[in-house]
Amino acid sequence: MAHGIARIGRDRFRTHIELGSHHLIADEPEVLGGAHAGPAPYDLLLASLGACTAITLRMYADRKGWPLESLEVDLQWRQEEDGPRVIRTLRVVGLDDAQRDRLAEIAERTPVTLTLLGGVSIDTYLS
Repeated sequence: MAHGIARIGRDRFRTHIELGSHHLIADEPEVLGGAHAGPAPYDLLLASLGACTAITLRMYADRKGWPLESLEVDLQWRQEEDGPRVIRTLRVVGLDDAQRDRLAEIAERTPVTLTLLGGVSIDTYLS
């Protein structure tokens, strides 16, 4: 089970995030009144999707014994008329066309991809 804590004080939008033993800073860019001390929330969302995609595809290629040399997951967040959209581009080195196509299919079924596509319920409580 994943668990995280985000804390903000009087430091404008600078937010300290604890994820187990890992610590991150999130912030807004200067144009939005932040200090750009860390990635903005949507940047962190893209980071989660990118990491999940890269890890899942590496695991798949390794399990198949494929000679995947490198994989880059390029992500863009776009706000379009019909709603938000993520553009994901995979740059795959070391595989043939059939293997590359299969990785693209697998990318559509990574855990974070499925979560984003399916939505998630959020319960909010006060303590």
